[in-house]
Amino acid sequence: MPNNPQKVLILGLVWPEPDATGASKRIMEHIHLFQAQNWSITFACPATPNDATAKLQDLGLNTQEVSLNCSSLDDFIQKLQPDIVLFDRFMMEEQFGWRVSNTCPDALRILETIDLHCLREARHQAFKDKQTFTPNMLNNAIALREIAAIYRSDLSIIISDFEYDLLQSHFNIPKDLLHLCPFMLDKPETTNLPTFEGRQHFISIGNFRHAPNWDAVLWLKQEVWGLIREQLPQAELHIYGAYTPPKATALHKPKEGFYIRDRAENVQDVMQQARICLAPLRFGAGIKTKLADAMMFGTPSVTTTMGAEGMSGGLDWSGLVADDAQAFADAAVALYQDEKRWTQAQDNGFKIVNTLFNKKQNQAELLTRILNVQDNLQHHRQNNFIGLMLNHHFHRSTEFMSRWIEAKNA
Repeated sequence: MPNNPQKVLILGLVWPEPDATGASKRIMEHIHLFQAQNWSITFACPATPNDATAKLQDLGLNTQEVSLNCSSLDDFIQKLQPDIVLFDRFMMEEQFGWRVSNTCPDALRILETIDLHCLREARHQAFKDKQTFTPNMLNNAIALREIAAIYRSDLSIIISDFEYDLLQSHFNIPKDLLHLCPFMLDKPETTNLPTFEGRQHFISIGNFRHAPNWDAVLWLKQEVWGLIREQLPQAELHIYGAYTPPKATALHKPKEGFYIRDRAENVQDVMQQARICLAPLRFGAGIKTKLADAMMFGTPSVTTTMGAEGMSGGLDWSGLVADDAQAFADAAVALYQDEKRWTQAQDNGFKIVNTLFNKKQNQAELLTRILNVQDNLQHHRQNNFIGLMLNHHFHRSTEFMSRWIEAKNA
C-alpha cells in the first residue's frame, strides 16, 4: 500500500508530559509512528505548557497554541490543510470537530479515546455509592457525549480489548468505526537486569491528580500496608507520582516504611530497584502504564482485577491479582518471598510485552487501518449514517454556541 507524506494535526487536551501521565505516553506513541512515516506533524493545544511538557519542537514537530471558541483556529486549519486530524480525547472532538469538518472536510478525523471516560466515571460513582458496578450504569451523561464523538469520528482508537468489546456489545458501535491498538512498546531488555536478590522493597507509581491513583494510595495506607508490614516488618513502600499534593505528603511515614517520593526522575531506575510493584486500583478504565512499565523493566506486580483488565491478552499475569485488602497483602508477601514464582512472573511480563504490546505489529496494523479508511473515506462515511446525522445536528448547534461565545467575549 503506498504511503505518501501527509500532514497530521494533533489537537491535544493538554501538552504531553510523558514522564507524568500514561495518556501523554500514548500520544507520544502516535507521534513516533507518524514520524517514522516522515509525515509532517503539528501539535495544537489550548492549555498552557509547563516545565514538564515534552519539547515537541526539539523532536521536529510544529506546535501551536490555540484558543477555545475562537475563529482563529479556522484560519490556522485552513492554512495548514491537514490530511489527518487526531483528537486527543472526546472533549477535543466536541470542541473542534465542527471546525475541522467545515474547514477541511476531506481530512480523516481520528479519535484517540485514551480510555473510556464513561466507564471510568460509572465505576467511580459505583465505588463512591458502595454499589457493584453493572453495565446499566454506563448510560451516564459522559457516555452521551463520548459515544456521540466516536460516531462522529471516522475512526476511534481503543487501547483495551475489554473496552473494544464493550463498545460493540453495550453501545452497538460498528466494528468499522473502531480499531483496537494496545500499547506500542519496544522489546524489553531481558539481560543484565537486577536479580531477585539484588532488589528490595515495594514500589507504587502514578499521577496523584488521577482519582484511581489517589484512591490506591489511600487504600494502601489505610488498609493494605499494615497487613504487609505485619509479615515483612523491614519492608518499605516507595510511592512515586507527579503533582504531589499536601494531602499525599502528609502520608509520608518513614517509621512505618511508607514513603511519598514525588515525581520519579527515571521510572526505569526506580522500578528496577524494587522487587514488587503494587497497583491496588479499585476503579478506572483503559490499561495501566504503570503495569506495562513494570513488565518492561522486569518487576512483577500485584494488582486488582480492575488493574489487570485488558493487560494480558489471555496470557498468564505478570504477578498476582487480588481484590480485598487481606488477599492483596498476602499476595504481595508471597510474591516478595518466593524467588521461583517471582522469576516466572517476570517472564510472564516479558511475554505480554512481546505479544500484546508488540510495537512493530501494533504500529503496522494501526497504520494499515488508517490508510485503508483514508483511501475509502467517502464510502466509509456513507456507511455511518448515525455519524452523518450526529455531525449534521451536533456540529450546527455547537457552531452556533461557539460563535455566540466568541461574539460575547468580543
